[in-house]
This record gives sequence, C-alpha cells and structure tokens, in this order.
Amino acid sequence: MIEPKHLQVALEHYRSSHPLSSPHPHLKAVLFDMDGVLFDSMPAHSQSWSEAAGSVGLEMSLEDAYWFEGQTGWHTIGLLYQRGLNRPATPEEVETLYRLKTELFVKYNSGAILPGVTDVLRAVEDLQRLVVTGSSQESLLERLDDAFPGVFSTDLMVTGKDVQRGKPHPEPYLRGLAKANVRPEEAIVVENAPMGVEAAVAAGIFTIAVNTGLLPDSALLDRGADLLFHTMGELAEALPTLRTLWGQEG
Repeated sequence: MIEPKHLQVALEHYRSSHPLSSPHPHLKAVLFDMDGVLFDSMPAHSQSWSEAAGSVGLEMSLEDAYWFEGQTGWHTIGLLYQRGLNRPATPEEVETLYRLKTELFVKYNSGAILPGVTDVLRAVEDLQRLVVTGSSQESLLERLDDAFPGVFSTDLMVTGKDVQRGKPHPEPYLRGLAKANVRPEEAIVVENAPMGVEAAVAAGIFTIAVNTGLLPDSALLDRGADLLFHTMGELAEALPTLRTLWGQEG
C-alpha cells in the first residue's frame, strides 16, 4: 500500500505545477476510463485486434493493443495500415476491419468487472462519476448499467463518437470536465493506458494510473501519471487518505 506521505507529495507536486482557480479546490468528480479500469476487457480487446489485423495481412501484437488503447478504432486501423503497408486505409477497409474486430470482441469478452472496482466506486459515491472511453461499441457501453446500476449516466459519458480527436489528445477529458461542469483541479482521472494518461495530463487533471495490463509501469509514469497502482483494490485502499489530503492541501 502506498504511504500517506507519497500521496501527499504527489498532490503537492500536482498543485504546485498547475494554476488553481481557488486556494481551496474541492474534489467534485472522478473520470474513469472503461476498458482495463472498470471492466477486465483488455485481454479480449487485444486478442480481437490481433486476430482481425492478421486476417488482412497486418500485424498487431497483444502489447500493441495496450499501447494504442484509448484512441478511436478508425485511428488505430489507420496506424496499422500505415505501419504495415505504408499507405492509408480506405474507408471500406476501416469499416471492414473494425466490424470484424467488434465481432471478435463480442465473442471473447466476458464482461467481468475488475476486482476492487466496486470498492473504488463506493469510496467516491458522493462525487460525480463519469466514463471517458475511446470505445464506441454498444455491446460494452450497454453493460455499464447492468454492471453498475445507478452509478453512471449517459449524460456523464464521453465515447469515441463524441470527439473529433481521441486520446492522447485532451479533448475527451476536456469534454468530460465540461459535462460535469468542473475545473481540472476539481477532478481526478483513473486510467490504465499510456494514451489515456497522456490525454488526462494534457487536460490538466490529477491523473491516477492503474497498471492492469501488460506494459511496464514506466509506460504510464513517463507520460505524467501523478500516482500509480497495480490493482483497483490498491486504489480503493488509498482513496480515503487521498481524499482527506485533498481537503487539507487545498
């Protein structure tokens, strides 16, 4: 478990490097990525991306899926074609590959919730809770209400369909802040992906990385994560102390 002093240092560093609109900013919202944060869905994503890419002669490793996670599907496909064939993907190729990837994901995904998520949500139940995801797959989005009844609202959700520029651009998280009507210093982001961390940091939000995937911790810390945990359970244990410090440090 992370020591309280480490939490305090991280918060002090964030506040010393960001302009504050108030000397005592209150914590009002938590913005969650979805895949690999709320749901244990990244193994299914990585497997389906790898198989779909291979079916058209492109290569995408399981690790690649974690590096690319957060950006829109069409952007990922464009990168695969540029990397593998040295040309852009046509609209028809994008549609075909994304449809196949989606079909494979539905086949492989169990819909399981990551251990510790329920405890994390309970620790912030008095705050606005948002989902900010690069996914546009209805099959997974529809599971939010089934898995977490009454926790998330479509009014407080940003998907790949809602933005012109996906992660690592800050637009998804800036839209989330706007929907919640909060300032960056009044929110926390929980992310598991390098591109997601980069987007949240660029939006000026205190960013917590939870490394639930295949990448080294440095992949998240080097992109500016303020704190890093290895499980959602670890985050749940630290949240009460972090929230206490948040009020004291304001």
